[in-house]
Amino acid sequence: MSRAFVGAALALALGVGLLASPAEAQTRIRYAHVGSEGDIQHWFAEELAKRINAETQGRVVVQVFPNSQLGGVQETIDGVRSGAIPMAHHEFASLARLVPETAIFAAPFNYRDGRHAMAATDPQGSEVMKEVSGKLVASANIRIIGRLYRGARQMTAKMAVYSPADLKDKRFRGVPLALWTSMIRGMGAIPTPVEVGELPTALMTGLVIGQENPLTMINANKLYEVQSHAMLTSHMQNVLPLFINERTWQSIPAQDRAIIEKVAAEVGAETLKLGEEAETRLIEELKKKGMTFITEKEGLKVDEFRKAVGAQIKTDFPTWGPYIERIAAVKAGS
Repeated sequence: MSRAFVGAALALALGVGLLASPAEAQTRIRYAHVGSEGDIQHWFAEELAKRINAETQGRVVVQVFPNSQLGGVQETIDGVRSGAIPMAHHEFASLARLVPETAIFAAPFNYRDGRHAMAATDPQGSEVMKEVSGKLVASANIRIIGRLYRGARQMTAKMAVYSPADLKDKRFRGVPLALWTSMIRGMGAIPTPVEVGELPTALMTGLVIGQENPLTMINANKLYEVQSHAMLTSHMQNVLPLFINERTWQSIPAQDRAIIEKVAAEVGAETLKLGEEAETRLIEELKKKGMTFITEKEGLKVDEFRKAVGAQIKTDFPTWGPYIERIAAVKAGS
């Protein structure tokens, strides 16, 4: 056996904590995400870790690292692929460079509502999700084992926006991924990638005039301090996949894998309820903090955004049609 092989095996074992004594029979898993501690995604991670630790009676111990402590998006994805970071969550589109079809689950105007989004992305119940997760396992050594709901993504800006025409020639922040570049272009703006940690500064300095995110994130990151208007486009139902290194997953006994899947499903369902409740509450809270909300009642042309973004997505991702049709056919709650 080569020294290089032994070294690699040792590094992987340390990453998932498999060097505990036989008496402990304990698997330690580091879980990374880029969200802030006030965001619902961090609540999901912490609650998931707590329940897994309890329900496996300490056989599987999950430690959460928020706020990009283990690296940014690409470092996190690469880390899970190699096993250096055993588990993480992020946008479906962040996995697209490994399996392009994964980004379809983040496509704008793709879901009827949050329940439909959660049903279509259920790794145990959705056939289209199972298919894509299987491709990730085969080609990238990554398995999707759960998902969480952050709420509908809404648009904010330092001015009122009613239609794509209002964003013409304006620099608008997008997540640094191809899908967001396409979506922002469809919205009429100039796509400008900005990492989430740099977003408040980019908005304050005018590098970008606006951005889009769930209201939970907008509130947690105090974007109301640098944005005056919120447009309720609900252009994305923001569901994030929970994924794990496949070698790590197979190293966990079947009994505990079943517990992890059960807990992930339960906590994921709770985020849907929390996300829907939070959106109603946060509209009133953000109004009190000075934000002006624009809906279709006030003249927001959601259909114009839907048509323009849909046309851009069709142009940039011409092979997505059959997947989008399958997602549309998923029944909520199935």
